[in-house]
Amino acid sequence: MAHILVVEDEQPINDLITMNLKLVGHTYSKAYTGVEVAGILEKERADLVLLDVMLPGLDGFAVMEQIAPLQIPVILITARHALSDRIKGFELGADDYIIKPFEILELLARINVVLRRNEQASAVFTCDDVEVRFTERQVRVGQLPVELTAREFELLEVLIRNRNIALSREKLLELAWGYDYAGDTRTVDVHIRQLRKKLGWEERIRTVFKLGYRLEVQV
Repeated sequence: MAHILVVEDEQPINDLITMNLKLVGHTYSKAYTGVEVAGILEKERADLVLLDVMLPGLDGFAVMEQIAPLQIPVILITARHALSDRIKGFELGADDYIIKPFEILELLARINVVLRRNEQASAVFTCDDVEVRFTERQVRVGQLPVELTAREFELLEVLIRNRNIALSREKLLELAWGYDYAGDTRTVDVHIRQLRKKLGWEERIRTVFKLGYRLEVQV
């Protein structure tokens, strides 16, 4: 997983982001002003910077210009909706741009995309005796290959990328099936049952009462 610097002056938002980064296995550092950023990056490695635009003192755009020589991927976080701001961010080298308020799952998904693009996201996930290779779309239990359907693998990847986070059946359908599903959500239950059986994850994939499921992994 990655080490991520979160630069956000609103402490509740900073805390929410870093709590969820920890849940899915990332490590993090925190900054609350733009002035702190360069000093932090001189002392420690960061695979990604989550950078609020509207910071006290030195704003996010100025921070980007300051750290540009380090070539660290940056996702801008802002309450600004103006197209001109988004264009300015991309021209300064931002990898992505997310507007407040946002769903934490969307932010995590954008982080995964940027990390994969910059080859910082792990292409292999292991837990117990299960090994998942995302690039090859292969799964092994012990040393034996396990055949998953395309939908089962997509659902498994969603659970892994969002591990330790409770996901509703509707959200799992949206993320794994790729659309808002208006029909019966029991199809998720069927696929979860199959994943538990094939992977031996009866105790790993937990049912969240009246909501959905959570993949529990030690971080």
